[in-house]
Amino acid sequence: MSDTNRRFIADMAPSERIEGCFSIINAQIGTKKNGEPYLRCLLGDKSGQCPGRKWSIDDAMARRLPNDGFVFVEGEAQAYQGELQIIIHRLEPHDPTPNQMRELLPASARDPKDMFAEVVALLDTLEHPAMKALAQTYLADEFLMDQFRTAPAAKTMHHAYLGGLCEHTLALCKLADAVCPLYPKINRDLVLMGLFLHDLGKTRELVYDKGFAYSDRGELIGHIVEGAIMLHDKAQQMMHETGVRMPTGALNVLQHIILSHHGIPEYGAAKIPSTPEAILVSMLDNVDAKTTIALDAARPDRAKNVDLGGNFTERQWALDTKLYRPDPLAE
Repeated sequence: MSDTNRRFIADMAPSERIEGCFSIINAQIGTKKNGEPYLRCLLGDKSGQCPGRKWSIDDAMARRLPNDGFVFVEGEAQAYQGELQIIIHRLEPHDPTPNQMRELLPASARDPKDMFAEVVALLDTLEHPAMKALAQTYLADEFLMDQFRTAPAAKTMHHAYLGGLCEHTLALCKLADAVCPLYPKINRDLVLMGLFLHDLGKTRELVYDKGFAYSDRGELIGHIVEGAIMLHDKAQQMMHETGVRMPTGALNVLQHIILSHHGIPEYGAAKIPSTPEAILVSMLDNVDAKTTIALDAARPDRAKNVDLGGNFTERQWALDTKLYRPDPLAE
């Protein structure tokens, strides 16, 4: 099971033989027209993901496979309706070596230290003394900030790579910096601080040392409630260490932004956004998440290497639609 000569997904071409270790995500057993079972899944490495299909699978093999984990695959790359997919001939559950893990975990193309420096620079523009002191209390927590620079923003949905949380947060803070001046009555400090804090609970919700998965606390508590708990603790620490008091209602409003940023209970929100700032934070979060999902699916980097034809992607469950690929104005 050596990956010495492995090819990464982003570099694969149709009809190419595949052999190596991959992450496997969302493994499901489907049924063919003749009633026989088959496996559909997403296979991934640090360069990206693509659909995988094994057209014959028995119950014993299905029980052995992780729903989300790692497998060793032998198969063949194939073009299908504009998508690259891997037709799997053989696969086995696999425990990656440290060297293989470095080939499997995707990472942001940007240096996390550079992105973090931009986040800090935007937080330096906060004006209210309590917001400035609260930001500094978070930034002084070196362990938490190291996790913030390293963690993915999600297990599979968007910015699902090392450094993704910092990249997503930076994009949102830049959006807020551009949008807030259009709405003079909005409180920019609350929006900017809310965006910085909204996903910090993911540093405890997710584990990312051997693949991306949920921690026990992530399964039981989740990043939304975790972020609100963390904010309560940090606010108390800030007031104790600096003597700066939080204005009446400020902690409630910031916690509300965290608890409501998913918009509706169906998507995990503990509360529906009920302040102008919470509504803006939730909508900006949705803009960056869905735009990133759409671009990753419709215009992935691998399109530069292999033109598979086809104008539409597979159906994107997070967007509930297929996506039209072409940019009619591109050269």
